[in-house]
Amino acid sequence: MLTNPATKYRSFPPVELTDRQWPNQTISKPPTWMSTDLRDGNQALFEPMNLERKMRMFRTLCEIGFKEIEVAFPSASQTDFDFVRQLIDGQHIPDDVSIEVLTQAREHLIRRTMESLKGARRAIVHVYNATSKPFRDSVFHMSRGEVVDMAVAAVKLIKQLAAAAPETEWVLEYSPETFTATELDFALEVCDAVTAAWGATPDNKVILNLPTTVEVATPNVYADQIEWMHRHLARRDSVIISLHPHNDRGTAVAAAELALMAGAERVEGCLFGNGERTGNVDLVTLALNLYTQGVAPGLDFSDINAVARTFEDCSQLPIHPRHPYVGDLVFTAFSGSHQDAIKKGFAIDRSDGFWNVPYLPIDPADVGRSYDSVIRVNSQSGKGGIAYLLESECGVVMPRRLQVEFSSVVQQRVDTHGGEMSATAIWQLFADTYLETSAPLRYHEHHLFENGDGQGIRLTVDIDGVAQRLSGVGNGPIDAAVHAFQNVGISVQVRSYEERAMSPSGEGGNARACAFIEVAAASGGAGEFYGAGVDANIITASIEALVNGINRMLASVPDVRQQHAA
Repeated sequence: MLTNPATKYRSFPPVELTDRQWPNQTISKPPTWMSTDLRDGNQALFEPMNLERKMRMFRTLCEIGFKEIEVAFPSASQTDFDFVRQLIDGQHIPDDVSIEVLTQAREHLIRRTMESLKGARRAIVHVYNATSKPFRDSVFHMSRGEVVDMAVAAVKLIKQLAAAAPETEWVLEYSPETFTATELDFALEVCDAVTAAWGATPDNKVILNLPTTVEVATPNVYADQIEWMHRHLARRDSVIISLHPHNDRGTAVAAAELALMAGAERVEGCLFGNGERTGNVDLVTLALNLYTQGVAPGLDFSDINAVARTFEDCSQLPIHPRHPYVGDLVFTAFSGSHQDAIKKGFAIDRSDGFWNVPYLPIDPADVGRSYDSVIRVNSQSGKGGIAYLLESECGVVMPRRLQVEFSSVVQQRVDTHGGEMSATAIWQLFADTYLETSAPLRYHEHHLFENGDGQGIRLTVDIDGVAQRLSGVGNGPIDAAVHAFQNVGISVQVRSYEERAMSPSGEGGNARACAFIEVAAASGGAGEFYGAGVDANIITASIEALVNGINRMLASVPDVRQQHAA
């Protein structure tokens, strides 16, 4: 049993910001995106990426459109150092992309870091030290003043080493690690000291990264902290406020969105939220959230499957099938009511251009996903999903009553065999049930002839395996065929008839038309039975549908034929 949390955990105090402005703001443009998949994301892997996988991931990030990429912690390992050198010496960095590296605020680590960047066109040097009271008191045993001095000394050393390498455009990024657990007045003191030491100007801005190193409060508190800093920084026009949310409380995306509303301009994270503990903010989710609100994110996820497969291969981490936007099942509806609503949503007129399909906040096509994964059939599915798959994959548009009837056939199959059914399997079940009945009647051919004001038909069929020639006259081909079968004791009524053009890519060979006929015994009382026929000739398809409907009726109530034969 859980302990009483009130005796063990403190709630985080609110920010004194009675006139907060962020709740009334909206995000109208994307932030500057910075991927840390190759650094923060990589260090959290059970098996960190080797040079080949890191290079493949780097290229993918560039293709997506990231202009700032944190590529390594070069003072932490030879592999990271070598990767930075490989990027620079091999000229793998696009002209519009800036690499970033991380270092602790320690002299020997800073020197090693700057050494790794020799010859880079543009580099962001990201230096950090922890600032919260638990770290000051328990980890470093430092006073506030000593923590400020540590940050300032690191910045001055970076500035000195940068001046000795003028061929590189240097950008400083500073993180007061554990910002969200640091007293705001002290976080401000450290940040102002850093910007002063660097000599920040509007033309030489410092990136102040204000991370939720560990989420300790609700997203609105983080937004309050960011707005407070935004309003109190001494050189606000010379600073870029950056976010680095972690996901300990599961609210990193929300925290980032609210903090952007509060004045931040830049976000650091990983594609699918990888990182220490519960991960960094998920940049794919964050970017596509903007996209669904009409804001172009500036990142290209039009082939989200390719991005996902590269990530999984490079990181050796699986993406959850219900992961927002990218999971294999996020555009998949098994629920019957969901499927029916989605099917109807696809059918509505969108002449105003706005996407408004129930249960789908984004058009799957926008991220390169096909519609065949939207609706899949299992034991929870209904007629809408089944009808949608037959229509979209096979070109068969079933009448409404047939949708209801066939859904029970599918449900019986999945209840018996378990799992789910693909569109191909559903089509085969449809064919077995309505298209390919063969007993007691098997259709071979027909010939039409005129008969006064009516229509005559000569049918060649097998009845109980014996070939017979039947003829009948009626007010059209179907009525004539009904009268032909009456001559052998099979009396039926046609309750409904519909025909549909099939899409050229539909199943059924070169079939171009599908006919549906609902029949009942002429004597009544035995129920209605659908048959379907598919053929390039609509008359042939209709006769086949009639034969299949009669076969299904006779299979269900064989005595109907015997009564009429007598």
